Amino acid sequence: YLKRASRYFPPMRRILKENGVPDDFIYLCVCESGMDNAVSPAKAVGFWQLLESTDKEGGLEINSEVDERYDYEKSTVVACKYLKQSYSRFGSWTLAAAAYNCGQNGMQRVVNTQGQDSYYDLRHNSETARYVYRILAFKILMSNPEKFGFVLARRDLYPQIETRDIQVDTAITDMYAFAKSQAVSYKMLKLLNPWLRDTKLANKSGKTYSIKVLRDGQNTREGLYE
Repeated sequence: YLKRASRYFPPMRRILKENGVPDDFIYLCVCESGMDNAVSPAKAVGFWQLLESTDKEGGLEINSEVDERYDYEKSTVVACKYLKQSYSRFGSWTLAAAAYNCGQNGMQRVVNTQGQDSYYDLRHNSETARYVYRILAFKILMSNPEKFGFVLARRDLYPQIETRDIQVDTAITDMYAFAKSQAVSYKMLKLLNPWLRDTKLANKSGKTYSIKVLRDGQNTREGLYE
């Protein structure tokens, strides 16, 4: 997680700040997925483990060829929207964090039934009862890793990848050939654009997609692959 944080925390922190969400919520993402494009048994996907219904409400495209739940920057924006909705509903960032785990409606039932409006005064299910403390634990550990015996040299950390965007508004019939035409390997294309879920992109609507490729001069082998 510390290695991945070096790559992903800076852009995610920028998005949280731009959307008015406290910086500490970056550790909620660590709790949810460990900054990995994981898929849960409940079919929640990506860094922020958003369900398909939530993602579509946030404006993400989801189909057999494109699944923007795997775009960690776009999914961070959707997570911010959900967290801000929860904050408006419950008036507490702590309850907003807990509601991320049990759902807004689930949290509302707990609040209404028990007549309390503080996370710490509510009796939750075992997972939600631990959830905020897990976030806090990750913050303490990852903010002071050496104190807890995690000593990493700079060379151990995953570097940020310098990219440039290619705007595509037509079909891509062969993603392997497309990667080659952009002077990147198919492996690198998928690393940078995990939201591309097929080896083609029909794009019948003529939508403009931004596809990331390495910035000119970026080393394709040293330190980029996890």
